[in-house]
Amino acid sequence: MAATQTQDLLQAAELLAQGQLVAIPTETVYGLAANALDPKAVSHIFTVKERPAFDPLIVHLAQGEDMAQYVAALPPAFERLYRYFGAGPLTYILPKKALIPDIVTAGHSTVGIRIPRHPLTQQLLSDLPFPLAAPSANIFGRLSPTSADHVADQLGERIPLILDGGQCAVGVESTIVDLSGKQARVLRLGGLSLEALTKALGHKPAVNAHSASNPRAPGMLSAHYSPGKPLELVERLPGIIPEAPRTGLLCFRRAPADHPEYLKEVLSPEGDLETAATRLFAALRKLSAEPQVKQILAETFPEEGLGRAINDRLRRAAYRGT
Repeated sequence: MAATQTQDLLQAAELLAQGQLVAIPTETVYGLAANALDPKAVSHIFTVKERPAFDPLIVHLAQGEDMAQYVAALPPAFERLYRYFGAGPLTYILPKKALIPDIVTAGHSTVGIRIPRHPLTQQLLSDLPFPLAAPSANIFGRLSPTSADHVADQLGERIPLILDGGQCAVGVESTIVDLSGKQARVLRLGGLSLEALTKALGHKPAVNAHSASNPRAPGMLSAHYSPGKPLELVERLPGIIPEAPRTGLLCFRRAPADHPEYLKEVLSPEGDLETAATRLFAALRKLSAEPQVKQILAETFPEEGLGRAINDRLRRAAYRGT
């Protein structure tokens, strides 16, 4: 049976209380949610997503004031960041309390927690007596969903309900910052820019530049975000597009005028990186769904603001291993 797409919060809450899965909207991407305190319910996430058990999940709370129930310590850096940003696309890695099941954290002593700002999910979390564990609502390794229809395309036959909150405003996953050590460290670039994080902290945090075979946070594997067709990342698009009728183009501000319109996606003619991030996954889906496209050529984005997160996703999408 196909998943119901609805805005019925009561139905969503009832299903989650029964240990079932519900897709939820956030400002970043849609998540596949389960009761974070119920190991059996959480195990369904890994099964439905075909996600390896070594890849930890993010716990979602309604407000920062709830953090103390689930983490063993709240360092000053968290207080500072939460005062500065409030709810939004930022995940904090903190030492966990035993209340959080090991299946959520892949056995690590730390847990990733964030407070999403999407109003529908904010209300759902406020109504529930438990937090939600929720990775992106897609098949593991594929493009993250930024609309309810995207979720339905991949998981519509596997889950009972999709809470439809419209198009995601940010469009790439949350930035993940590890606050469990002496120094703040960014484990994943995402919807909150490095510049904004630096300003809030008062110093530039370290940035994790390497993938991990046993990651402490989601989105740290080399190969991820696959559009389903070979993708190559280039500094700039060549003057002559190789195998032009079979190549889809992902561009920042402009695309070659002589390339067929249905084979090219321009993310922001105005050059706005936030707009480009919002459109990234939907544009890759569109190119991948075009039968004539056999490969995708994506140009590198400026290494600033959300351009860093876009480049990170494209590098992982293009990764072929050694």
